[in-house]
Amino acid sequence: MEKVQEFAALVTENVERVIIGKQTAIELLLVALLCEGHVLLEDVPGVGKTMLARSLATTLGGQFKRLQCTPDLLPNDITGVSIYNQKNGQFEFRPGPIFVNILLADEINRATPRTQAALLEAMQEAQVTVDGVTRPLPRPFLVLATQNPIEYEGTFPLPEAQLDRFLMRLEIGYPAFSDEKLLLTHLQREHPINALGQVVDGSALLEFQRQVWEVHLDDTLQDYIIRLVSATREHPDLTLGGSPRASLALFKTAQALAALRGREHVIPDDIKYLVPSTLTHRLIVRPEAELRGHSAAAILDDLLKSVPLDLGAVQ
Repeated sequence: MEKVQEFAALVTENVERVIIGKQTAIELLLVALLCEGHVLLEDVPGVGKTMLARSLATTLGGQFKRLQCTPDLLPNDITGVSIYNQKNGQFEFRPGPIFVNILLADEINRATPRTQAALLEAMQEAQVTVDGVTRPLPRPFLVLATQNPIEYEGTFPLPEAQLDRFLMRLEIGYPAFSDEKLLLTHLQREHPINALGQVVDGSALLEFQRQVWEVHLDDTLQDYIIRLVSATREHPDLTLGGSPRASLALFKTAQALAALRGREHVIPDDIKYLVPSTLTHRLIVRPEAELRGHSAAAILDDLLKSVPLDLGAVQ
């Protein structure tokens, strides 16, 4: 897995020229890319969500488009539309912004449910069907959707089916004092995104995605993943626990994280590290539990402490 680790190091170093002090967020985005998954960035405005997506796309040499979600956005504005060509008397397909390597769906919860649903097939099947014709999307393909957790007026909350399509939910967070000071220095003249260039071959990512599946995950750790997810289904404070898709997400991301860190096998700490970002958005807390101050993150933290891990077969 040395090549995967080298690839990740080059990408991280380049992206950090724009996004300072956020190695964790960059690493988890690379995990999602290796798993061919999608990411929901939920954070307050101004912390660098758009810049992170642009920097990643530029670093990989991939196509990037930003889609500003609004209530009047239509499904065809995302997937594309067939237009009649009077010269040849035929309909021609004009692809929408989703036909890119990295799509930033900014403020996705401001789009109507109908428009949000237009992303479902693309995110799950990596294809788009318009007018009865199915067209594959480019690879690699990553949807980065953002939403503001503070302002809810005029928004349409993502339904559980849509949330479950996201492999991970991440928060970037405010920078540390020293990082914010360095950011001010970098922005005194030209924005560093304008000078950013491609440093890796994005097509190599396709081979790395195949290699990730070869990372060994011991049967004991597979059982641990299932016990963790099953515990969310039985927890009295949760209306909805994790589905089998949640188990698969934890399985795949653990393999990808191990590969990024130069290992050919998963260790228990990989799974524990990924639980908050892969499971929190898939859970629904009962209203009465929320009134008592219980959150999905706190419940998962308790489960990580209480669900046993049999270390007998793990080295």
